[in-house]
Amino acid sequence: MLRDADTYYETRTEPVRSCMLALRSIILAADTLVTETTKYGMPCFCYGKKAFCYLWTDKKTGEPYMLMTEGQLLHHPLLEAGDRARMKIFRVRPDEDIPVATVRELVSSALDLYKSGRVKVK
Repeated sequence: MLRDADTYYETRTEPVRSCMLALRSIILAADTLVTETTKYGMPCFCYGKKAFCYLWTDKKTGEPYMLMTEGQLLHHPLLEAGDRARMKIFRVRPDEDIPVATVRELVSSALDLYKSGRVKVK
């Protein structure tokens, strides 16, 4: 039986599906306390019970991105705030190699906010 998150990935076309599944694997491997659920119709990754990252696709380009919930606390040159006050996104080109080291760095930085207590975990 497919979970909602699995269904989300299955409805994507290539190369977006493979790109998002690879991102999913990297995020889930970051820490044993990272779990996946679906919120707002998109894959959501939680540390404890607190959402820290989502995977979504850009409405205009169809390309995937990681949405970092506490982006305002993360300082990385490739994170984009756009018109968001709190969250930032990291765009990933599905037709290029995933910058694995950068993805790991962003996920690790986000998780450090929760592990350090800077962001409270429910």
